[in-house]
Amino acid sequence: MKTSKILFFAFCFMCCANVEAKNIVVLATGGTIAGEGESAVGSKYEPGKVGIDQVIKNIPGITKLAEIKAEQVMQIASQDMTSESWLKIAKRVNEVLSQNSVDGVVITHGTDTLEETAYFLNLVVKSKKPVVLVGAMRPTTSLSADGALNLYNAVALAASKNSYNQGVLVMFNDEIYAARDVTKTNTTNVSSFAAPNAGMIGSVIYGKVKFYYESIRAHTDETIFNVKKSDSLPKVEIVYAYSGMDSGVIDYLVESGVKGIVLAGVGDGNINKQGVEKLTKAAKNGVLIVRSAHLGSGLVEPNVEIEDDEFGFVTADNLSPKKARILAMLALTKTCDVGKVREMFAKY
Repeated sequence: MKTSKILFFAFCFMCCANVEAKNIVVLATGGTIAGEGESAVGSKYEPGKVGIDQVIKNIPGITKLAEIKAEQVMQIASQDMTSESWLKIAKRVNEVLSQNSVDGVVITHGTDTLEETAYFLNLVVKSKKPVVLVGAMRPTTSLSADGALNLYNAVALAASKNSYNQGVLVMFNDEIYAARDVTKTNTTNVSSFAAPNAGMIGSVIYGKVKFYYESIRAHTDETIFNVKKSDSLPKVEIVYAYSGMDSGVIDYLVESGVKGIVLAGVGDGNINKQGVEKLTKAAKNGVLIVRSAHLGSGLVEPNVEIEDDEFGFVTADNLSPKKARILAMLALTKTCDVGKVREMFAKY
C-alpha cells in the first residue's frame, strides 16, 4: 500500500510537471504603469519612463503565471496616441498572435486613451486568442502603486483558457471589462474604469480568473476590418455640443476636408437648430455624420428629436463619441453608404 501511494504521488507530480506553461507576450506602450515620479506621495510624474523589462522584474511571482516575453513597442503617454500608433500596435498584435507558440497578448497602456485603443483592436485583431489591455492610475514610484497587481492579473487573464474568443479585454482594479463597453470615469481614482451600460464581465483576484458575462457584439476575427496594409485612417472629428455653442466649427471641419463628424450631443445626441442645418448640409456633401451623446451612458435612438433618416445621419447606439469615431473611421475604409454604416453600428 505504501509503495502504491508513492507511485500515485509520483504520477501526479509528473502530470503537473508536464503541463505546458502558456506563452504570453507583453507589448509595452508606456503610460502611467511605466511612470516615475519625484516623490512616493506626490502627484507629479513622467509617464512611460520605466522600460517594460524593469516593470516585469519588479512584480513578484508574475513569471510563475506564464512564460513571458516582453517587447517595448513605444514609450509614450497615451494622450499622444494617434491613429498611426493604433495601426502600429494592431499590426504587431496580429503578427504576434499568428505565431503558434504564442497563447495571448497583454498590452500595457496609459489610461487616458486606453479605452480607445482597446476598442480599435477589438475591431481589427484577427485572432480568437486573448488580448488584454492594462494600465495604472499611479506610477511605479507611488505609495500603493496599482500597476504591479494590475499587470499580474492581466497576465493571468491572458493565460486563462476562459479568455479565448472573448474579444479584446481590459483588466483594471481586479475587474474585467469588454473593450466595447469600458470607459475611464475618474481622473485619479484607482477604480476609475467602469462600463456604465453593461458592467464588468468578470474579475481577477490575485491571478484567479472568473467570468460572469460576455459581450455579444461581433469582434476581432468576426469583423470585416483588416488594417494589415493600412498606413492611415480616414479623418473623422468630434463636435461637442453645449448651450449657446457656435456651430461654425462644423463649417471649418468640412472645409478642412474631414470625411466624418461625430456629434457628442446633449441629451440623446442633440444639437441646436443651426447645428442640425450645418450637419445636414455636410451629409449632403458626402461627410459621414454620426450622432452620439456626451452624457456617459444611455443610447441614441434614430428619429427621436432629429430626423436621421431624412437628413442622412447615423446614430451611435450606446457607443461613446470617442468609440463612435473609431468605428466611423474604420467604416469609411469600407464604404460611404450610410445604410451600410448604420448596419455596422448595429453589429459592432
